[in-house]
Amino acid sequence: MAAEDRRQQILEVAVQLFSQKGFRGTTTKEIAMAAGVNEAIIFRHFATKSELYTAIMDRKACSDEVQAMQSALKEAMDAGDDRQVFERLAFHMLEFHEHDDTAMRLLLYSALEGHELAEMIFRNHISKTHRQLAEYVKRRVADGAFRRIDPVVAVRGFIGMIINQVMYKKFFERCGGQPLNLTNRQAAERFADLFLASMTNHSYDHQRIRRKH
Repeated sequence: MAAEDRRQQILEVAVQLFSQKGFRGTTTKEIAMAAGVNEAIIFRHFATKSELYTAIMDRKACSDEVQAMQSALKEAMDAGDDRQVFERLAFHMLEFHEHDDTAMRLLLYSALEGHELAEMIFRNHISKTHRQLAEYVKRRVADGAFRRIDPVVAVRGFIGMIINQVMYKKFFERCGGQPLNLTNRQAAERFADLFLASMTNHSYDHQRIRRKH
């Protein structure tokens, strides 16, 4: 097997094992056995465990769905389209977790175990998206389009709806929880409706803003 193919195989196996048994419960020996290689081969591709964890994070961050979400979010923010900003973010987050069975498990395991990967994910991805969205909310409050509210509180409330839906579908529906029976597109629309209904400043004069610009 070519070196890059072997590297990707080891990553895939590691992600699956970490998501099933956690980081403390998974050894490099188990990864090697599952990948059908000698343990030394793992350290030939990843000098340290930290390097392996970084590669896992980069693999998730560079997925097509994450790239599409970032592109769609930037486009909507640049256009100042409130509905598209929140609807697109919700839809892409729901789609990402719908098609990735390991991402949420890796995040929860790493956080519960106090693992370094949790800090890496939060610092490089979660907090970055939160800040980006909070800056947008702050801007729209300044425009007068949104009512005065702490942008961080608003962002956490909105993303909280999405994560709750992800966790409910992934973990609790199988325990007898009642599903929403909505597609990811429909759920994204409903969450954006709820959020914007609570955020909209009804005295905001769209015509005045357009004349001003």
